[in-house]
Amino acid sequence: MRFNINGQVHEVDVDIRTSLLDLCREHLSLTGSKKGCDHGQCGACTMLVNGRRVNSCLSLAVMHQNDEITTIEGLGNPEALHPMQEAFLHHDGYQCGYCTSGQICSAVGMLDEVAKGWPSHVSADLENVTLDNAEISERMSGNLCRCAAYPNIVDAITEVSLRDADAKEGVAA
Repeated sequence: MRFNINGQVHEVDVDIRTSLLDLCREHLSLTGSKKGCDHGQCGACTMLVNGRRVNSCLSLAVMHQNDEITTIEGLGNPEALHPMQEAFLHHDGYQCGYCTSGQICSAVGMLDEVAKGWPSHVSADLENVTLDNAEISERMSGNLCRCAAYPNIVDAITEVSLRDADAKEGVAA
């Protein structure tokens, strides 16, 4: 099977029952995404598939042969961090670090959803989504943090969303 992960093509011979998470961790040594619950309940395994958030423990790898898959390793590296990774460091949004890769991938996907104008369950205005604490909490509710770093995670996401908004205003001006 052929996969495009983090901008690289990988030819891998795996059982068709292999999850996307196990493909990355066990066959490609991309261990940044974590196996938390293996039931899609904690979000530690969150990856981006064609820009959308996916619980990779519940998704069969074979389903994603023609997709663009991004793991935490594909977002940035120590020499060039993604803005969300920088914000997590700045706001201490990682505590023990186990959920961090899933939190960051989910936050990146979530901000893309907001940029596209997709409302959530708590969106007060379905036409103009405002990213406040309640909106962030609702959208990130599929990602659990046992260390309870939630306020710091929300602060990190808010920082990046404000940077993105400022960048858009600078382009529009």
